[in-house]
Amino acid sequence: MPLRISDLLARSDLALSVTYDVPPRLLDRTIEAATVSDLPVPGKWLQGGELLMTIGLLLPSDPAACRAYVREVTEGGAACLALGLGQGLPYQEAPAPLVAAAEEAGLPLLTVPDEVPFIAVTKAVFDARADEQREVLHRAFATQRRLTAAAAGDGLRPMLAEWTAATGVGAAVLDPLGRLLATGDRAQHTPPPQARDLVERVAARGLRGSASSTAGGQQLEVQPLGARRLRGLLLLTGRPDDAARSVVPGLVSLLSLELERRHLRDEPERRRRSALLSELLAAEDPAADRARDMLHSVGLTAERVRGVVVEPEDGREVADGAAGEAAAQEMAADLALAIPGGLVRVTSTGPGGTPGGIVEAVVGEDLDVRDVLARFAPHRPAGIGPATAPEAVRVSLRQAAGLLAVSRSAGEPAEARQSQASRLLLDLGDRRTLHGYADSVLGPLDLADNGEELIATLAAWLETGGAWDATSRRLGVHRHTVRNRLDKAMDLTGRRLDDPDDRFDLWLATRIRRGDAATAGTGGRPAPPPPPTRPGR
Repeated sequence: MPLRISDLLARSDLALSVTYDVPPRLLDRTIEAATVSDLPVPGKWLQGGELLMTIGLLLPSDPAACRAYVREVTEGGAACLALGLGQGLPYQEAPAPLVAAAEEAGLPLLTVPDEVPFIAVTKAVFDARADEQREVLHRAFATQRRLTAAAAGDGLRPMLAEWTAATGVGAAVLDPLGRLLATGDRAQHTPPPQARDLVERVAARGLRGSASSTAGGQQLEVQPLGARRLRGLLLLTGRPDDAARSVVPGLVSLLSLELERRHLRDEPERRRRSALLSELLAAEDPAADRARDMLHSVGLTAERVRGVVVEPEDGREVADGAAGEAAAQEMAADLALAIPGGLVRVTSTGPGGTPGGIVEAVVGEDLDVRDVLARFAPHRPAGIGPATAPEAVRVSLRQAAGLLAVSRSAGEPAEARQSQASRLLLDLGDRRTLHGYADSVLGPLDLADNGEELIATLAAWLETGGAWDATSRRLGVHRHTVRNRLDKAMDLTGRRLDDPDDRFDLWLATRIRRGDAATAGTGGRPAPPPPPTRPGR
């Protein structure tokens, strides 16, 4: 337990006394150290939390000077002031001006009797601090032993449960996308909403650092987990004390080892899914039912899918094929974790026979592929094929591979487009006419109180092909909020999202409004409208 002023007053061998009726809350102040100074301005020599002792050799006698001295001590951070009394010393009792100044400033003022040397008080303070530190170490070692014993169990939860039981601090392990893997509290099924931004910030930095914040009066801390690559994230909810804080590195190490062990344990399943993808792509003209059943067997139930190709390493960056192959396998494992279905494979060689190969994946149409690539394949050339039926995904992958050179030049993932008609329309149309057209379509939304919000939601929904989940992720709102906004937008405009003509009008109007911002990063070419789909697909 921390040493408090009341603890020193309780020591009969020290015989310390208070000079006025000090409120209990002030006597609960923690004593960090003890020091002696007779300087008239000791504040700059203090660090905070000290018991400052003086015999008052240079202590002023007038009230104004006493108040200035007490203010100096208080602003220096001292927990309390102690005046030594006795024969041959300046004071045999505390002077009234000093007592009044201390009481006015809320600074506890003690007296040390003649028979007690300052060194005895100093020794008592430092002995208590040493006992406190020993207690912290004992609790830290005990917690570490409990965690180590739990690590021999099965999975992450035993360690998290032991941590929470020993420290009172909540703990959860998330995957690199922020999805909950395990928690020490069985009642917790999702991370706290206020932790989302913190988790995303740490995940974006990989293993390079942690972060903490306070949201809604709750202390949050996120630590990256993994050996060479990010395997997960530790979320701590609460404020660890000194003993718990010293154990956090050990907890991070044990959890990282467990995630690495899980990564190795999952290798056979990743190989099985890779083989399944190879089987799907080997058939020149697979039956639609057969292709759909193969995807459903791994949980990929999207009606339309697309192929994604990533180049893990540039041929100029790898000295041999083994290094490139290792990099490709690591990236494939990361993508298999992030992509629903986990259909990812590594080819033996890259484009043109370069060493190291490429990573191929099949994803659902609704997945925000760019977000996944930005997290697990940042700054790497990547091609995204068009959405197709499952039996035609081989063609989508071939188109994606053909875009690697484009992506390498552009410095961002390149996406295949189904149509270029809208590009011709926007490039050839008169800007004044186009903006007048956009105003006529979106004018009712401009007059609404939250018009900008409605237009932004409409644009995001159209650009994701009517994917509710992808739109909600892009905007950072719940999918029900997206539905409510679009229902209101349709009521105001008199349009219908399931009408192809209305949908095209709305898409074209939002693209015109975006102007140059809409074409940034696409070589000046606006994207075409998504094909008509049923709302809610």
